[in-house]
Amino acid sequence: MQYGETVLGRFLFRPNRFIAYVEIDGKETVCHVKNTGRCKELLVPGATVVLKKSGNPARKTAYDLIAVYKGEKLINMDSQAPNKAFGEWAAESGFFGESPKVRAERTYGGSRFDFYIETESRKIFAEIKGVTLEHDGFLRFPDAPTARGAKHVKELAQAVKEGFEGMVFFVSQMEDCHLFAPNDQTDPAFSDALRESARQGVQVYCVNCVVTEDTMKIKDFIPISLTGETL
Repeated sequence: MQYGETVLGRFLFRPNRFIAYVEIDGKETVCHVKNTGRCKELLVPGATVVLKKSGNPARKTAYDLIAVYKGEKLINMDSQAPNKAFGEWAAESGFFGESPKVRAERTYGGSRFDFYIETESRKIFAEIKGVTLEHDGFLRFPDAPTARGAKHVKELAQAVKEGFEGMVFFVSQMEDCHLFAPNDQTDPAFSDALRESARQGVQVYCVNCVVTEDTMKIKDFIPISLTGETL
């Protein structure tokens, strides 16, 4: 996936989940934050951020905050980017076979899954979870409690019982990570739901991405530890 025009800025502060004050070329401006999560370990005063210029002149904010440098590591924090990157990868990578039919936002029963993927022999529901919480290449999800996330993985297990394949893809919004584990400390309910769903046949994956200031593309798979322990 590729953004349009981007610029660099310096993060100042974030008064609420939706906006942040940044400095661009010495001038303070307000931008829209494309991630309503906490991201406290990323959005620290003085951090270099990547901003996408809005194409809508009627908007109150001229820029979207889409990525941040954590030291030298660039982390995409656009909550819409994982789904966009996955949709492209699912159609082109060959992981699901040749010419799979990839549909976003498909309702099934009382559930609405991120993707429905169909081939001649497979019918798959997939949920996508973007991951921005990292320490020394070790990824965890979530960074805040998510009852919605637990509900999704439980619903995937139900779909498996009814004859579909169910998959959860954790998409690392950065490069060079080597291990993923559910974040038991922050959200034990989600972690337990994920483990139980895996026992019931839901497939769990984590993928690295190549991230630049204006692109994000899925690269390869990384190991998962559902127990939460390091390998």
